[in-house]
Amino acid sequence: MSYMAVCHTSYPGVHTGARGTMERMARLALVYGMRLLPADEIETVGAAEIALANGKKAHVTMHLIEGGENEIRQQLNQSLDAFFEFYPEI
Repeated sequence: MSYMAVCHTSYPGVHTGARGTMERMARLALVYGMRLLPADEIETVGAAEIALANGKKAHVTMHLIEGGENEIRQQLNQSLDAFFEFYPEI
């Protein structure tokens, strides 16, 4: 096993950068909410507001996934994978 592979898998918060260097990953917080409701009872879905420590506000776009349990789970997993593809640096 190479040194980089050991570092990549053995030390939380450290990953190998594009140039093969070790880089510290940011400490992150994933904000989410979930609730199951009958699909035909939902009229609108709005944004959720987050108060930041610096006094500013951020908004989270809410998403709606309809279907049975398996369809919802599959789409949620695909959405999570796609979300992290938007931020390859993390």
